[in-house]
Amino acid sequence: MERLYPLLFEQNLFEKVWGGRRLKPLKGLPADDEPIGESWEVSAVEGKESVVSNGPLRGKTLRKLTTDYGADLLGRKVQEMYGDRFPLLIKLIDAEKDLSVQVHPDNDLAMQRHQSLGKTEMWFVMDATETAFLYSGFKSRINKEEYKRRVEDGSITDVLQRHEVKRGDVFFLPAGRIHAIGGGTMVAEVQQSSDVTYRIFDYNRPGLDGRPRELHTELAEDAIDYTVYNSYLTNYTERVNKPVALTECPYFTVKIHNVTRAFHRKLFKYDSFIAYLCLEGECAVVPVSDKNNAVILRRGGTCLVPACDADLHLVPKDQTAKILEVYIDNKHFN
Repeated sequence: MERLYPLLFEQNLFEKVWGGRRLKPLKGLPADDEPIGESWEVSAVEGKESVVSNGPLRGKTLRKLTTDYGADLLGRKVQEMYGDRFPLLIKLIDAEKDLSVQVHPDNDLAMQRHQSLGKTEMWFVMDATETAFLYSGFKSRINKEEYKRRVEDGSITDVLQRHEVKRGDVFFLPAGRIHAIGGGTMVAEVQQSSDVTYRIFDYNRPGLDGRPRELHTELAEDAIDYTVYNSYLTNYTERVNKPVALTECPYFTVKIHNVTRAFHRKLFKYDSFIAYLCLEGECAVVPVSDKNNAVILRRGGTCLVPACDADLHLVPKDQTAKILEVYIDNKHFN
């Protein structure tokens, strides 16, 4: 088989009733009026797989590579935990209109009901209009009976915590946390590889086919965490040429880099693949083992570095590049 190397993927865009007009230009595609809501950057979800666009493995799906290369791609510890299933899904989401109020089940409930992983996720706000907002969690305590009543009368958002957002804001959303992205918000999303969503409330609007979208009010009832927390926003301080952790959980670790010079990352200790998503500027991802297999990331671009190449340099072009780094820390498997 061909040796692995940092992988780029073909465009994987999806039209949504709430979608915006920012993702195509971000991806270097001609702008049009198609409401593109999501770009699936790294995906092994059946029917929506990422397809390699660079090098000798061009045309191969991520699902196929995960099966063929196993630990060389995933990392030995990750493979032991997940088998030949790629465990994460990375997206860009552009909301011109409000997304539905929704929740995702945890691992136990998702496996019981859907034979699927649960869905814990995080958001990094890449862009936001002056009126952009999102909902994350409850602002006041309710029970299941009040939940059902508020969904029925359309007042569920009255008890959700609304957050006015700006570029750089970060939210961690463990499975069970009720949430919705509001219009004007564009986020990078890192999540467990699951497409299970319980749609709770959708503002009584039709889908792209003109019909009401399906709701999952009863399924969501037992998936929701009704706890009210003091804060839902992740606080962090960016640093130059030093990684800053944004999210650390059993399912993924996300760090942010502001690099102004070539920056070495030797990550073999995590025994995991690494994904890089460029938020600002332009950056080369250069494996130490073979500099000829370097890839260039521009804003909105993503690459997947196999575990066997987890020794690399991040090299910004011109002045500064801002990059998200995503991997799975094997310390959570012990």
